[in-house]
Amino acid sequence: MTRLWLTGYRSWELSTHGEDDPKITVIKYSLKNALIPLLDDGLKWVITGGELGIEQWGAQVAMSLKPDYPDLKVAVMLPFADFGHQWNEDNQNRLQTLISQVDFSQPTSSAPYQNPRQLSGYTQFMLHHTDGALLVYDPDFEGKPRFAYQGAQAESNRRAYPLTLITMEDLEEAARDWGENHANEQF
Repeated sequence: MTRLWLTGYRSWELSTHGEDDPKITVIKYSLKNALIPLLDDGLKWVITGGELGIEQWGAQVAMSLKPDYPDLKVAVMLPFADFGHQWNEDNQNRLQTLISQVDFSQPTSSAPYQNPRQLSGYTQFMLHHTDGALLVYDPDFEGKPRFAYQGAQAESNRRAYPLTLITMEDLEEAARDWGENHANEQF
């Protein structure tokens, strides 16, 4: 696998509050632990979206791994041209900063948001331009990533398309591990 779609829950679905929320540290720790073996096996691109939550944190984690994996590229693909325009100024700035730091970013639809077909088109684009998916998602706790999960499941039925989930149980285990081994560190 050389191109990975990384997605998952939005920040509000995980009840995170601010960028210093300890839950984010655990999530980033989990993402890093999931990405490193893939990078060791030849992963070249982490491709994600710009949603607040897993997508932005995942891009940050991937970029933090670039010193150890200099061939790694990070892309932020947006589902439509004016993505994030309705967010508050801080969140809009956070998205723009992220976009300025990654190796590639572009909307999959050049039009501003018009209808849900753009979102399904985005999902199809991501599935067709990646070799597998990593989702922070638990089917027992549905949320917005359900559509990506269902799409990735269907894609894995059509071709070799590995789908890896980081579930709520995985996050709980990561929190225990983090607490035991990294309590005095900051990500």
